[in-house]
Amino acid sequence: MELSPYLESLQRDLEAAAAPGGEQIIRAAELLAGSLDASARLCLLEALSDAAAEITSKLSNTSVDVRLRGRDADFVVIEAPVTEQSSEQPAPAAIPDGAEQTRITLRLPEPLKEAVERAAAAEGVSTNAWLVRAIAGAVRPATIHPSSRAGNRITGFAQA
Repeated sequence: MELSPYLESLQRDLEAAAAPGGEQIIRAAELLAGSLDASARLCLLEALSDAAAEITSKLSNTSVDVRLRGRDADFVVIEAPVTEQSSEQPAPAAIPDGAEQTRITLRLPEPLKEAVERAAAAEGVSTNAWLVRAIAGAVRPATIHPSSRAGNRITGFAQA
């Protein structure tokens, strides 16, 4: 999806709003529009990402992602195969109800990103849900207790 037409429309609107102020105000609006290009592009990308996340939340076995290609956004629809969950799959990490969600940017090498997408699709969850579960599992408080040694016997707990 090419974002430039939307940004050009915003620039035209800003210049039209400045027109009654005279030539100096029009020039200031042009400079301001040029300076705001990157910020406006980022805002558009965030809006598209939020829309894709909302669409994904309404779909059962499909996720919609927004990927940046150069200066444009691409929508990618990933349909997960319907599989039965085995009892060996880890349970999703417990996230408190009503917990505020926040957005971060995660940059992954393309092969790792593709592996994450395949793993999420194999489990029938969105890439975001898969990453949340993986991260929650990684930061969960460790249940490893220091071992104690009594004679020839070692006691304690280990977690793999």
